Amino acid sequence: MMLGLRMDFSMLLEPLGFVKVLEWVLAIFAFTTCGGFQGETALLVSCEGVVNKTITASFAYPFRLNTVVFSAPDPKGCGGTWTDVYLTGNFSSSAQFFVTLAALVFLYCITALVVYIGYNHVYQQYNKFPLTDLAISVLTAFLWLVSTFVWAKALADIKVSTGASIIPGIDSCKAPGTTCHFLSVTNMGVLNVSVVFGLLNMILWAGNAWLIYKDTNLHNQWKRISESPTERV
Repeated sequence: MMLGLRMDFSMLLEPLGFVKVLEWVLAIFAFTTCGGFQGETALLVSCEGVVNKTITASFAYPFRLNTVVFSAPDPKGCGGTWTDVYLTGNFSSSAQFFVTLAALVFLYCITALVVYIGYNHVYQQYNKFPLTDLAISVLTAFLWLVSTFVWAKALADIKVSTGASIIPGIDSCKAPGTTCHFLSVTNMGVLNVSVVFGLLNMILWAGNAWLIYKDTNLHNQWKRISESPTERV
């Protein structure tokens, strides 16, 4: 009977349940703002038989930019002087680390909410459940910290690799009679927001770890240890 399902949605109004819902929502936002991005960088090219031709290179998650090639200015390749031009850099490991963590957190939050709502009596009865929850929360806060800073560094490099600084590195633009001008790149504000969501997730999970700690016997044991010298005096 102790292990039976006892639905209690009032747990969602308690700090642990409410914070878990917020973590679930923020994980979705972190996942979609990074994993759903699609962008394009454009150049204006003039060469033999071509005047002010716009060429583009489309990129998206997971940001393997070294596989992204610009469209050719014309079928003849500027009289044979134009070769395939690729963006530089592979930032897939950083992006996938961030997005995969968000997906795993999303799944864990669903599991935790099921336990909170349906099996809270079991959760409170056995200390191993809160202690496991505490360990996972501390680890998750740390992983959010690491993945967010790694992703933020990768994002800064992505902006460089798709911005105006790519022009000097394009050999085809150095051919006689060929000129290249940077035209535009998709605004990456949504990717900046993904970094903010990563930091918010880190803060929220650290706070959640503190809430769980207060509900475990670790907090009670530390409290008894800190009070015992006073009691002896």
